[in-house]
Amino acid sequence: MSLELVNRAAGHADRTALLAPEGLFSYSTLLDVSAAIATRLLSGRDDLDGARVCYLVPPGWSYAAVQWGIWRAGGLGVPMATSHPEAELAYVLDDADPEVVVAHPSLVDRVAGIAKQRGLTVLQTPALLAQTPLAVLPDVDEAAGALMLYTSGTTGRPKGVVLSHANIRAQVESLSGAWGWRGSDHILLHLPLHHVHGIVNVLTCALWNGATCEILPRFNAVDVWERLARGDATLYMAVPTVYRRLIDAWDDADPETRAAWTAGSKSCRLMVSGSAALPVPTLRRWEGITGQRLLERYGMTEIGMGLSNPLEGERRPGFVGTPLPGVEIRLVDDDERPVEAGHPGQIQVRGPGVFSQYWRRSAETADAFTDDGWFRTGDLAVVEEGAYRILGRSSVDILKTGGEKISALEIEDVLRSHPGVADCAVVGVPDPEWGDRVCAAVVPAGDAELVEDELRDLARTRLAPYKVPKDFLIVDDLPRNAMGKVTKPDVRELFTPDDA
Repeated sequence: MSLELVNRAAGHADRTALLAPEGLFSYSTLLDVSAAIATRLLSGRDDLDGARVCYLVPPGWSYAAVQWGIWRAGGLGVPMATSHPEAELAYVLDDADPEVVVAHPSLVDRVAGIAKQRGLTVLQTPALLAQTPLAVLPDVDEAAGALMLYTSGTTGRPKGVVLSHANIRAQVESLSGAWGWRGSDHILLHLPLHHVHGIVNVLTCALWNGATCEILPRFNAVDVWERLARGDATLYMAVPTVYRRLIDAWDDADPETRAAWTAGSKSCRLMVSGSAALPVPTLRRWEGITGQRLLERYGMTEIGMGLSNPLEGERRPGFVGTPLPGVEIRLVDDDERPVEAGHPGQIQVRGPGVFSQYWRRSAETADAFTDDGWFRTGDLAVVEEGAYRILGRSSVDILKTGGEKISALEIEDVLRSHPGVADCAVVGVPDPEWGDRVCAAVVPAGDAELVEDELRDLARTRLAPYKVPKDFLIVDDLPRNAMGKVTKPDVRELFTPDDA
């Protein structure tokens, strides 16, 4: 059977699919060029039959065309992070065991040497995208692998998460209905394209629905504001760190610029935040600037999106809503027995969007699922008044101190309510008396002078005594990954024995 994503694109032939740094491209052009890429990748064969193709391509037209070409040839696409150092790229090549590597000319030097050491051919995008007599392309089964995305969770070496075409279709159909996607939508994209957030939630959802995806080469706060100010974008999705930086840029702008930026942002029918917990102060400040109440959702590489606040209706600060269409979610205790509403539990997910396997890691795949097919996310949540509130990852966000389990995210929300706190991260540092010693790394807002006793008093007025951080460290910034998410194991390293 042919891929439904491709079939739908044929129905949008004359519409603009992509507005990218390279230019403007229609759906018919995407179909033609991806077919040429597939033909070159096949090299006379009938089907790549799941062979891995790694690609190191910056966000833009070439990226989308290469991804579709791999899929249409029957290959398993492995997007590589343009931000990763050579050692991380080498790890992906060794683990994925691809038959070929595709690279953009601007990035080919990053991967050519390590590919040659492994006997791998490197194909550059200009040659792949050139016109060629087209071969008959294979019928690709939707049960076949489509994407392999690398994720390490919080510990261990990165694992390849294999998503089938059926997984991606289920995720896209669920989001299309829940978030009201339509062909007239125009979305901005500057997220990294080696994560589900950018690939599925933005790019593939747009192309599935015949919408226009405008790809920015990189994130720059002023550029994004100026783009929003034009008033023709209907959707915008980003991570909490990006919204914080956009707020900072707005604060630094003159009154006339602020007014233009605010007016333009009101044209969006929906703005979404995800990939990390959204601080409530950030949500409220963004709404004050733009009039937009951010829609927060919950997901991860292995499941796509699982929970979402509603498109229409109340979006409660600090909550991620209810299960998306087609997604089953339950909360269980340490013995995997369902917990009642109001009680914390580990999130387990089941549904057609859930991944099939960790690449060549059968034991870890088996450990990730219950006997009846529920995926163990490793995250904790609680249901309050019908909506889910994420408490954090059990490995880094749930601290055990003095015999009590506490959520680091809850403490962080309180600390961020202080006007002098731009950001913070609460971690547990091993302590012989407490188990986890609650520590907070705090980033000052602007030139604010933060006083530890003042922060401690704030926490004491809002939290139980055992939740109050015992140590504070004032820092200029926090360690983050490529998505801008704070890496708490790295934050923990900031606390030396003298500090803790």
